[in-house]
Amino acid sequence: QVQLVESGGGLVKAGDSLRLSCAASRRTYAMGWFRQRPGKEREFVAAISWGGGSTKYADSVKGRFTISRDNAKNTEYLQMDSLKPEDTAVYYCAASTLISSPVDDSTRYDVWGQGTQVNVSS
Repeated sequence: QVQLVESGGGLVKAGDSLRLSCAASRRTYAMGWFRQRPGKEREFVAAISWGGGSTKYADSVKGRFTISRDNAKNTEYLQMDSLKPEDTAVYYCAASTLISSPVDDSTRYDVWGQGTQVNVSS
């Protein structure tokens, strides 16, 4: 069973940057990030293909967030720039052991991390 461990969350001010990391216990295929804002359902943030050549972003983060991965380290990253208070959420790493293309459908991911809190103050 693959395990995912996230790190990098914290408290920052609007306009600051943060980088989240997600280390997998072994190789996975497509990986992604989702978030759950206070009082909201979990939503898609970004996803990346197994080789890293294809990415997908939610419109709300496009141009501000960058997803990447290092397969030698079985790790994916989410670089978050120009953070806004509305980015405050628990961020979850997700991975698929079946599909290689990035998708925004949470049901296509079969492994999830425990979540890391990101708080952005105004």
